Amino acid sequence: MSNYIGETKVNYQSQENRVISCSSDVYEEIKEYAVCEQEHFITIYLDGANRIIETRVNFIGTLNQSLVHPRDIFRTAVRLNVASIIIVHNHPSNILRPSEEDLNVTQRIKESGQVLGIDLLDHIIICSNGYYSFKSKNIL
Repeated sequence: MSNYIGETKVNYQSQENRVISCSSDVYEEIKEYAVCEQEHFITIYLDGANRIIETRVNFIGTLNQSLVHPRDIFRTAVRLNVASIIIVHNHPSNILRPSEEDLNVTQRIKESGQVLGIDLLDHIIICSNGYYSFKSKNIL
C-alpha cells in the first residue's frame, strides 16, 4: 500500500499489464486501500485496451474527506497519453453510499475528461465490506 501521494503502484512496463473488464477487477486491484483510516483517492490510468498503465494515489485526505481536483488527475493522464481512467476512493466509515460531494466530484471529473477526450469509465467506492460502482448503479 502506498503511503505517499503520487506514488505509483503499477507501471506500464510491468509484465502483468492487467486488463480491467469490470468493477470487481478494479476492487481486486486496489482492495488493500479499503481498510485505510484516511480517505485515499486513487486513479487507475488505462490504455485503449483497458490495460493498466499506472495506478496512482492522487490524494490522501482526512477521516472522511479528500480534496480532489481534476487538474491533478488529468495532468498525469495527459502525460501518460491514456485513453480512459477509473477513479476510486475508500470510505473509512464503511458506508457504501456516495455522498453529495462524491456525486459532484464524479460529475466534475467526467466533464473535465470529456473536454480532454479521456473517458471516465467508473468511480468506485471501496471499504472493508465491499465496493460500490457508479457505473453499475447507472450514475455514470
